[in-house]
Amino acid sequence: MKPKNKKQPKRSAPLWMVTYSDMMTLILVFFILLFSMSQIDATKFNAVAESYRDNVIFDFMPSPIEEENPTDYEEESETDGENDSEDESQPDQEPSQDITAEEDQQNLDEIYEEIQAYLDENELNDMITANQTDQGVVLVLQERVLFETGEAELIEDFQPFLDQLALLLGNMPNNVEVEGHTDDRPINTYRYPSNWELSTARASSVIRYFIEEHSLDPTRFEATGYAEYRPVSDNNSEDNLQRNRRVEMVILELDQGSS
Repeated sequence: MKPKNKKQPKRSAPLWMVTYSDMMTLILVFFILLFSMSQIDATKFNAVAESYRDNVIFDFMPSPIEEENPTDYEEESETDGENDSEDESQPDQEPSQDITAEEDQQNLDEIYEEIQAYLDENELNDMITANQTDQGVVLVLQERVLFETGEAELIEDFQPFLDQLALLLGNMPNNVEVEGHTDDRPINTYRYPSNWELSTARASSVIRYFIEEHSLDPTRFEATGYAEYRPVSDNNSEDNLQRNRRVEMVILELDQGSS
């Protein structure tokens, strides 16, 4: 007799579903683990961090956790370091202001005489003038000495005069006002929309030269731009226009120096 064929049981799902189900289960478990790991108890984390930070064995290593409240020792060390750096970076201090009015006047007289001698020696009296007033020593520098027309960048030809002046200023504590002036011809460029910007930029250029090239104290200087509103002559001729385009420097007496 032929053996009876046994009927195979019917499968409820295809074979590929088993593999698919296993894969989905693993992915679900993976994301559950990621989620659980991302939930950090801030209180417990800070407590663990503090315990490691307070341990002496780790004192020689920088903490990977940024401290919210640095210790007093660290603050004192940083302060001492800053003070030492300031002392080292200022080996040459400018003259003290503890001088009498007579000494101040003598200093102004000397700087006026030295400037005038320099102008006479180099035949610059037609472009630079020096005077003594109640304020102090006033220098008037024509535009062509320092700048091209309509510009505020210093030209190199007359920088030796500024170098000589910087040496004189370095030996006295007086404050210095630098004023920029223009004629009444309007200007309208991208850099200088009006004579206000041009006159102020010119005064600032002179001061910046003293600070950057000769390391003079920036707190001694004040830059002001008056545009065309303080002329020394009527703007009715080329010579008068040229006279009005100028930079004035006022080396103030000590009792008139701004704080």
